[in-house]
Amino acid sequence: MTPWNLLALTPLPPEALRGLLAPLGDRVTLSFARDRAAMEAALPQAEIVLGDWSAGLAMDAAAVAAAPRLAFVQQPSVGVDGHDLAALSAAGVPLANTAGVSAVAVAEWCLGAALTLSRRLVAADAAVRAGGWPQLDLGPRELSGSHVGVVGYGPIGQECARLFGALGCRVSHWTRTPRGEGYAPLEEIVATADVLVVVIALSDETRSLVDPSRMKKGALLVNAARGGVVDQRALAAALREGRLGGAALDVFDTEPLPQDDPLRDLASVLLSPHVAGVTPQSTGRLVASVVGNLTAAVEEKKIENVVNDAPARIRRRDGSGK
Repeated sequence: MTPWNLLALTPLPPEALRGLLAPLGDRVTLSFARDRAAMEAALPQAEIVLGDWSAGLAMDAAAVAAAPRLAFVQQPSVGVDGHDLAALSAAGVPLANTAGVSAVAVAEWCLGAALTLSRRLVAADAAVRAGGWPQLDLGPRELSGSHVGVVGYGPIGQECARLFGALGCRVSHWTRTPRGEGYAPLEEIVATADVLVVVIALSDETRSLVDPSRMKKGALLVNAARGGVVDQRALAAALREGRLGGAALDVFDTEPLPQDDPLRDLASVLLSPHVAGVTPQSTGRLVASVVGNLTAAVEEKKIENVVNDAPARIRRRDGSGK
C-alpha cells in the first residue's frame, strides 16, 4: 500500500513526533511545516494534516482550497478555532479533535482557581511575604453553598459540575443544545451565579458570549475556554470598578498576554499561561487519541470525535478534488 502523506504542523521537533507516531510505521510519510509559507508549499501533496497545538497554523478556506488530496485533519486539542469547518465539510474532509482528554485537568484547574479566588490565597501569600498578618482584612469566603454557573456542558463542563457539586455548590449550566439536569438559560446563569465558569468552545456563535457587566455584583469569573468567549475589555472594566469580586483567566484574546494589557495591573485577577489542560496524564490521553485516530484513518476505520459535517471514514483522493 502506498504510504499516506501526513503533514505535521505541530511545533514538536521532528524526531520527537516521529517517535510518537511510530505505531503508524511505514503507512505514512511525514513532512513538517512550522510557518505559513512552508505549509502552503506542502499542501498540494498533503493527504492527512496533523494540526498545530494552537490556532497558529490552521486549515482555513484558502488552505483547504490548496489541498486537493486532503482527506483528513486531526487537531491535537479540544479547540478547533482557526480551522474553517464549513470549507472542510464542503470538501468532504472530516476534522477531528481530542474531546475529553483534558476534561479532568481543566475542571481541576477551574475548581482550584475558584478556591484561590474565594479564599483570597494569592493576597494572603503576598501579605505574609511582605511581613503582614491580615487575619481580619482579607475577607475570604467559602465556596460550599455558592451558586456555580457553568457555561458549556461538554466533557469539561460535566466534570466541572461534578467537582463543584461534590463541594456542596448548587450547580447550573448552559449549553447551546439544552441537556442534562441543572440546565438553565444563559442570561439567568450569568446574572445569578456567585461563580461563573466558562468552558465552552469558541466559535462565531460564542464569541463575546459572556458579558461581565451583566454578572452579579461581587461574583467571580473563571475562564478556561478561549479569551474570545468573554468580553475582555468589559471584564477589565468590571474588575477595575469593583463590580466583580475577581477573575481567574487561563486564556486571553491575544496569547501570550501583551505587556501593556490592563489585566496585568489588576490585583483581583489570577493569570495563567493557558496550561489548565496541560498535565502528564492529559498529555498521555491526547497522544493516545491522536495516534488512535490516525491509525483508524489509514486503516479506513471509523474516526472518533469528528466535529464537522463530514464522513467519519476517509477515502483517498486523486488530486482532482474527487
